[in-house]
Amino acid sequence: MIVQGNIVDIQNKRIFKGEVEVKEGKITQIRAVEHTVENYILPGFIDAHIHIESSMLVPSEFAKIAVTHGTVATVSDPHEIANVLGVKGVDFMIENGKKVPLKFNFGAPSCVPATSFESAGAVIDSEDIKKMMENPDIKYLAEMMNYPGVIYQDEEVLQKIAWAKHYNKPVDGHAPGLRGEDLDKYIAAGIYTDHECFTYEEGLEKLEKGMKVIIREGSAAKNFEALIDLLPEYYENMMFCSDDKHPDDLLLGHINQLCERTVAKGIDVFKVLQAACINPVEHYNLDVGRLNEGDTADFIVVKDLQKFEVLQTYINGELVAENGKSFVQHVDFEVLNNFENDKKSVVDFAFHSASEKIRVIEALDGELVTNEIEADSLIKEGNLVSDVANDVLKMTVVNRYQNAEPSIAFIKNFGLKEGAVASSVGHDSHNIIAVGVSDELICKAVNLLIENKGGVCAVTTSEEKVVPLPVAGIMSDKPAVEIGKAYAELDAMAKQLGSKLRAPYMTLSFMALLVIPSLKLSDKGLFDGNTFKFTSLEVK
Repeated sequence: MIVQGNIVDIQNKRIFKGEVEVKEGKITQIRAVEHTVENYILPGFIDAHIHIESSMLVPSEFAKIAVTHGTVATVSDPHEIANVLGVKGVDFMIENGKKVPLKFNFGAPSCVPATSFESAGAVIDSEDIKKMMENPDIKYLAEMMNYPGVIYQDEEVLQKIAWAKHYNKPVDGHAPGLRGEDLDKYIAAGIYTDHECFTYEEGLEKLEKGMKVIIREGSAAKNFEALIDLLPEYYENMMFCSDDKHPDDLLLGHINQLCERTVAKGIDVFKVLQAACINPVEHYNLDVGRLNEGDTADFIVVKDLQKFEVLQTYINGELVAENGKSFVQHVDFEVLNNFENDKKSVVDFAFHSASEKIRVIEALDGELVTNEIEADSLIKEGNLVSDVANDVLKMTVVNRYQNAEPSIAFIKNFGLKEGAVASSVGHDSHNIIAVGVSDELICKAVNLLIENKGGVCAVTTSEEKVVPLPVAGIMSDKPAVEIGKAYAELDAMAKQLGSKLRAPYMTLSFMALLVIPSLKLSDKGLFDGNTFKFTSLEVK
């Protein structure tokens, strides 16, 4: 097979007319040849940190869409399914991913459960990590979210890192806002990446101290604008990632969109492609071609180097997508889940109080971090209720692994004027999380998900819409286009109910993410992410 075009030689920062010869899945020759083809040939794009589960698609369905955008590989943390099903869930992701051409590179989840302050469906300890590190299908130790455990030298945390080092596999970081001496300790433990930087200054400090900073632009967390000006100088130590990408967003684009945005800022295209195509391969030692002779034939053909419209995607020399059409085939798989609780009653969501002030989670659009603020209570018949007029809405997290009393908090900036929304995608433990204008509607939304053993939904007094997620309560068993369309309709309904958030369900899912400050809610109670302790809803 021979493919002609303008060959983009990233390493030598040159573009020349030529052709790529492929035999048995490998590039046998790249040579300069005169021709009239205007397209450009370059290495395929790589998402340097993503939870495939957040697309609500199993790996094989994710691959169908990703290849149309020129993605040939991912560095994937199966942390979400691991918190539901443990090592069995990780094995499911690996085996399903192997059945399609896209190169999924899975890590061993380092924090299952993420903290001891929430109820998860499984535990992965250091002995499990040892066994996983022995597996050649496991490429790295996935994001070490327990940065306090690293800093204060928790024995179990350090043992997990030690096993990764023993098997010569990289350790991924996760340290939002970590600076100064604490950052020095974190790096000294052997952690050299971070995708959680949300300010230029934080990213700069981490780069200057030798870390590799991954610019994240997902469905909820968007740090591109804050960090992109670091790329011109530090392009050899930066990468791009989605972290979490919802299905409707994935249908629109992937890493190709970040390349387009970066080039539009006037940043040198070779530096952009170094971050998008080359650095992940070198840092994680991936079996992914870089458009060199002898490499596996993993490359893409694009119309130009401004919009990066993908015309063809090749993986191992196989044409897997062309002009927006995917050739990745459907894969049958067993549906696994872990969802055991009974329907709730409206009284379960009451919070009896006489407190005049309450602590409130202030959601920030496009950020995983939240603020802690105080608000006046709205009390009816002794029960704290949603204050719709002031956008201080009741929120709940319900344990989905066993029957337990729901935890209650309040959130600002969600914006609902009517109805309720709920999701069993609730990072990291994936309990049910819901927010609504009344206890009755919150209860209705929660019970709809219990009926379906997982999903995302929106309800009003007269209407309900649900996207079931039967695979671990976090992924669909349906085709990518179908789930993307259904999710987009649900997202639109949440916005019709009043939410002004760009990605209301993604934002909701992170309100239970305890490892990101400041104030969050687990199924066990309101949690202060700065002190790593529970706190009270009532302000005394």
